[in-house]
Amino acid sequence: MNAPHSTRRQWLMQGLGLAAAAAAPGWAMAASASGYPNKPVRVIVPFAAGGTTDVVARLVLQKLGEQVGQSFIVENKGGAGGSIGTEQVARSAPDGYTLLINTAGAQTLSPVIYKVGYEALASFEPVTHICDVGFIVIARKDLPANNMKELIALARGPQPLSMSSGSSMINLMSEEFKRIIGAPETINAQYKGTAPQMQAVVSGEVDFSLDSFAAVEMIRAGRVKALGVVMPQRAASFPDVPTLREQGIEGMDFASWAGLLAPKGTPKEAVAYLAHEMDKVMQLEDVQAKLRSYNYTPRRTTPEEFGKMIAADNERWKRIVKETGFKVS
Repeated sequence: MNAPHSTRRQWLMQGLGLAAAAAAPGWAMAASASGYPNKPVRVIVPFAAGGTTDVVARLVLQKLGEQVGQSFIVENKGGAGGSIGTEQVARSAPDGYTLLINTAGAQTLSPVIYKVGYEALASFEPVTHICDVGFIVIARKDLPANNMKELIALARGPQPLSMSSGSSMINLMSEEFKRIIGAPETINAQYKGTAPQMQAVVSGEVDFSLDSFAAVEMIRAGRVKALGVVMPQRAASFPDVPTLREQGIEGMDFASWAGLLAPKGTPKEAVAYLAHEMDKVMQLEDVQAKLRSYNYTPRRTTPEEFGKMIAADNERWKRIVKETGFKVS
């Protein structure tokens, strides 16, 4: 369902500046003629199905499709910490029919630590920041540790523990965590996405993980333990689980995000239209409630604001990687 012209023009003036607003009348006629989107839109999620990014994507894209009367089809293209699917979108035709829902790690960290075929911002048109994602430390249910103090004691013991990482960001976080707790011998096992990363803990393949709240239902079902929250405050879904800072662990101030992007060169009119429609999706109470139930924080931004955030995030990771001397194993 398309927004009235006056509403669209007002949003463009607020979100994209006067230049974009001045072009709105001509664009409105072009949009009316082309009927964008007039066919299904492919949306790449560069991680495995069932993970954090996939859950967010399917939630918002279902609403977006219902709203505009067209299908937004999720395709999971996992691998290489999200860089395979991200690069695929960067090289796709910039016609508005191939989009990307990505995370901070694959979008802004991978270009810093890997040789990838894209740049954090220069290869894409930012559309909107969807939500922020925190982390929670989960452990296999039979691990003899019920809090971070006991986990650290085990990790420093004679038998090394193992942890799982499903993205480049979690990989770096895990290495920093090993350094902070003084357990460098901990094995950091790599998986293709946050869903298999979580399942590795559920199945007992590894001992623990820094989970991006993909394991909410597994925690509630008692299939894994929640030992600590990697957030400034306790998670609403698990108010009895203290933060890492409360348990004496400083320096783990990490968060991720999910956002919608398009290949560089995608028509500004299509980007503005998508951003406008996504802004309406992000105002839906049921969408906000569902995201918060996963302990994700809903966000609303213009393409320009999202672009500035990506650039700042990319510079932050460059600094952290340099300061920590992080090397990809």
